Formats: sequence, C-alpha cells, structure tokens
Amino acid sequence: MSKRQKVIHILQLYPNDMNIYGDNGNVLVIQRRLEWYGYTPVIHSFNPGDSFPQVVDIVIGGGGQDSGQLAVQADLQRISSALQKLADTDVPMLMICGLYQLFGHFFETRDGTKIKGIGILDITTYGGEERLTGNIITQSDEFGTIIGYENHSGQTHLGPKATPLATVQLGAGNNLEDDHEGARYRNVIGSYLHGSLLPKNPAIADFLIRQAVINRYGSFSAMPIDDRLTERARQQAMKRPR
Repeated sequence: MSKRQKVIHILQLYPNDMNIYGDNGNVLVIQRRLEWYGYTPVIHSFNPGDSFPQVVDIVIGGGGQDSGQLAVQADLQRISSALQKLADTDVPMLMICGLYQLFGHFFETRDGTKIKGIGILDITTYGGEERLTGNIITQSDEFGTIIGYENHSGQTHLGPKATPLATVQLGAGNNLEDDHEGARYRNVIGSYLHGSLLPKNPAIADFLIRQAVINRYGSFSAMPIDDRLTERARQQAMKRPR
C-alpha cells in the first residue's frame, strides 16, 4: 500500500461552537502536513447530535466563549466514553482553551455556574477576575520552545495525574500561581495557546501526526519538511512584547 492510499482520520470537535481566535488553523496544518508527508487526511467535522465516527486517528478541539461551552457540554458528555477509550489507547489529541477546560473535571465560571467536563485531563478550572492576555513563550523538554497567544480568564490547576505541557518563560500560562502551561495525559495535549498553535509550532503537529500514523500503520517514516520559513516567523514572534 502506497502512502497515498494510507488514510488518516481527523476528528474536529464542535467547529461551529468551539473555533475562536483561528483555532481551525490547527486542523488545516495537520491536513497539509499529512499531505506533504504523503498521506491522505480525511476530516470529520463533529457538532452536537452528530454520529461519532467509527475510525478516529487524531482529535482536534478549539476554544470558545462560556456560551459555546454550555452549548456543547451535554453532547460532550454523550461521547465522553468514546473519547476516553481513544485517549487510553494513545490516540493523539490537541485541545485548546475552552475544550482544554472541558477535557478536565469542570469549569466553574465567575458567577458560580459549573460546567461539567469529561475528566480525561486531571485538571480543574475556575473563572478569575483578571484576563490573561498576550503573547506567550514556554519551554518543553519534548517540543522545545512553544509560542502562541493566550486570552483566557480561567485559572486552571493540575491534579496529580496530569503533567504540564511546558514551563512559562513569558506570559501567564494556566494560572497566576505557578509557571505551568497546558497539561498532558498520554498523547492528549491541552493548552491555552491560540495563534493558532500548530502553524507556529510544527514540532507539536508532527508529534500528533507521527503518533497517529504509528497507531494506524505501525511505523512512520518520511522526508523532513523544510520549515525554515516557519522558524524565521517563530524567531520574529518571540521578539514581540507581551
């Protein structure tokens, strides 16, 4: 079987309600890089009430307002067991901002409304009075320097079963009390970084792709993509003030 015959299925969660600050760009990056590597991406856009796809190799979710989270909450609970099974079998996932919060145990808004999550990530989030906004630079042992833009008032704290994605060098990150940004469980990544994240951080995109291909086909081998222009853009982005 040639690479072009090898299909990778991408599940985009709730693009109608959870796609703020250009988070749809993360799906586009996965799609294009898979094509460059010689694979055939198939995108499943999943919104409330849709049937859950039978085959899922990568799951991508974005951010949204509190109203968007409330709109998808019940449906997310409906498919939580399917998502948990995928997470437990090392399917790679990237959840940004609003869905990052709902992949935790709960998000409690400033007015006391508690939006129940699905608990894949061992995190809890409380709405804060201060909005954490601006360019952010973080450092990860696995992915190197991760850059993006944060815009959230949620204060997220990690439990013992979650590990941080990265350590903040510039910006706020998960909360105002520690220097953590994002959270990990197996191949699940949660983060507050918009921008969107993957165009600025191809190492994370390639991690998701590599894990998906290995899970589906047993191995991953491809010629490296020329990311010199991306790296130049990253260097410029890192010079920007907070």
